[in-house]
Amino acid sequence: MLTVIAIIHIIISIALILIVLLQTGRGSEIGAAFGAGSSQTLFGSSGSTAFMTKLTTIAVVVFMITSLLLAYFYSHKEYTVKPASTQAEEKVPVKAPVPNNK
Repeated sequence: MLTVIAIIHIIISIALILIVLLQTGRGSEIGAAFGAGSSQTLFGSSGSTAFMTKLTTIAVVVFMITSLLLAYFYSHKEYTVKPASTQAEEKVPVKAPVPNNK
């Protein structure tokens, strides 16, 4: 489960970066970048502002939820990673001493 949340977190962080980079300044619209004749016909009559704002909001909410979940899971002992030296020491079986019958 932790791996799935981490993968979703990575994907949404990349998507959030791309969404922010696709947004343009206030003076121009994204339709002009794709060669549209009218700058507000690519995403409908309301333009790309409403669409990109909703998409950014959704991505931020999912990013925050996955961030909180990852912080919660990593703060509990059952999900913590032990150092390699202690894991190797735990795997070595301890043999009982052999009695000397002479």
